[in-house]
Amino acid sequence: MTTLSPAPTRPARPTLVPGRGRLSDAVVASLRTGRPPAYEEAAVGRADPWGEDLQLALYLLYELHYRGFAGVDDDREWDPELLRLRRALEHRFLHALRTALHDGPATVEEAFAPLLVEPVDLTGSLSRHLETDGELWQLREYAALRSLYHLKEADPHAWVIPRLTGRAKAAMVAIEYDEFGAGRPDRIHARLFADLMTDLGLDPAYGTYLDRAPAPLLATVNLMSLFGLHRSLRGALVGHFACVEVTSSPGSRRLAHAMRRCGAGPAAERFYAEHVEADAVHEQVVRRDVIGGLLADEPELEPDIAFGCAATLLLEDRLAARLRAAWDRGRTALRQQPPG
Repeated sequence: MTTLSPAPTRPARPTLVPGRGRLSDAVVASLRTGRPPAYEEAAVGRADPWGEDLQLALYLLYELHYRGFAGVDDDREWDPELLRLRRALEHRFLHALRTALHDGPATVEEAFAPLLVEPVDLTGSLSRHLETDGELWQLREYAALRSLYHLKEADPHAWVIPRLTGRAKAAMVAIEYDEFGAGRPDRIHARLFADLMTDLGLDPAYGTYLDRAPAPLLATVNLMSLFGLHRSLRGALVGHFACVEVTSSPGSRRLAHAMRRCGAGPAAERFYAEHVEADAVHEQVVRRDVIGGLLADEPELEPDIAFGCAATLLLEDRLAARLRAAWDRGRTALRQQPPG
C-alpha cells in the first residue's frame, strides 16, 4: 500500500517529471533547456516499446499537444527535432502493437462481437475485482492512475471529428457533446472525475500522478494520442472509441458498486453511475452511426477499426495484469518516487 495525500494547489499546467532512461531523459532536458533532444538514433531501436523509458518519452511529447508543461514554451509543440524523435518512438510502439496483434481481428464483426455479451467468467476483470474484493486504497490508486486520461476525457477522440464526414461526423459530435457536459461545465466528464478524486482524498490537479504511473498505464493514454494525431490512423481511433463505449457501461456499473461498498463518497460513485446510462446509449450510436457511417464512406478502413479495438483491449489487459499482480501481493501498483 501507499499513501496518497492531496498536494497543494498547482498551476493549470503540470510540471515536468524526471526521466526514466536515456530517451525520456533527453526529452526532459530538451523541454527544460529549449535545446534539441540529445540522443542516439540507435537507442530508439533498442528501447523496449512497452518499457518505462519509451512510454514516458512519448507521453511527454504528446502532452505538448494538450496542456503542455509549466515553463515550456508553447512553440515546442511543433519543434521539428522533437517531432522527429516522436515519430521514431511512434514507429517503435506501433510496430510492437501490430506484431502483438498479427493474428488479431480483421473485421468489425470479429473485433466487437465478443464484447457485446458480458462473459460469465470475469476472472481477471479489474472492475470485477474492485467491485467484490477491492479495498479503498486500491480504488484510490486506480483513480490516481486513470486520472491521466479522465482529466482529459474525450479530448484525444475529438481529433477525429474533422477527419469524418456526414453521418459519422454528426454522431461523433453528438457523443462528444455529452462527454463535454452538454453545454454545462459542471457536467464535463473530466470535471466529474476531478470531483471523484476529491472524494477519494486525491489531488485533482491535471497531471499530478504522472510520476507515479507505470508504463502499462502510460501506454493506454499514449495509444489514444497516437491514433488521434495521425489522420492515417483515423479508423483505429474510431475503433478505440467504440471499444471504450461498448465496454464502459458494465465496467462502470461494477465500479459504481465498488465506490459505494467502500464508502468512497457520492461524487466518486456519481462519476461511474453517470457512465452506466450514458455509455449504454453511446454504444448504440457509435456502432450504428460512427462506425456504420465511416464504413459507408471509407469501407477500406475496416481493418483499421478492428485494429484500434484490439489494441485497446491488449493494453487494458496488460494494465490489469500489472495492477492485479501488485495488489494480490498487498503492494502498491504505483511507481515508487525516488528518495529525496
